Amino acid sequence: MKIPKLQKPEKYVGLYIFDFGGQVSVGFTAEEVAELLESEKYKDGKVYKIHRAYPDGRLELNGITADTFQLEAGMFFYSDDKATAKGDYNAMVKLAVAAAPPCRAKVHLAQYNDEHFVVAIIYPAEYDNEISQWLLDGQYKTAGSAEGGIEAVQRYYQQQPEILERHQLFNQSDSRTGLELLENVRFAVQR
Repeated sequence: MKIPKLQKPEKYVGLYIFDFGGQVSVGFTAEEVAELLESEKYKDGKVYKIHRAYPDGRLELNGITADTFQLEAGMFFYSDDKATAKGDYNAMVKLAVAAAPPCRAKVHLAQYNDEHFVVAIIYPAEYDNEISQWLLDGQYKTAGSAEGGIEAVQRYYQQQPEILERHQLFNQSDSRTGLELLENVRFAVQR
C-alpha cells in the first residue's frame, strides 16, 4: 500500500486510510468510512486508522474490520440507588454540554427489576478509544462498578431495563455524506 506524502502528518491522527483496491486515500472520518463500506461499490475496501504520526511522515496504523463500523459499543456505570445514578447521568449530560463528545452517542438512565440502576452511553464501536479519552479528559467519575464493550451493549438490550431518562449527544462533525463524499474519493488526501 502506497500512502501519499502528507503535509503536517500529525493532523491525520485519529482519521482513516481507505484502500479502494489499489488506490489509497488518507483523511476520512469514521462516519465517511462507514458510508463508503455501506455502498455496493466500496464494500470490500480495507480500512486503517492512523494511530500515531511522526514529523518525518511515517504513520502507525491499526487495521479496522468492516464489521466494526456496523456495531455499537458502550460503557455502563452501575449504582444501587436512584439518587447516585441520577447524579452520574446528569454529570455525563453536563460533560457533553461542556465538551462535545467525539461522536454521536445516546445516554440512558435505566432501572433493572432488582432496583439496580445504570447510566449507559452507547456509541459506534469504532469510537471506543475516543469515548474513553473524552470521559477521562472530562474527569467523569462514578462510585459504582462499570463495564464496557460490544458484548455489554448486547446484554443491556437483552435485559431490557426500564429507561427512565434518555439524552442524545451530538459531536461537532465535519464529515461529508452522499454525493459530496463519493465525488471526492478519487483524491489521495481528503483533508
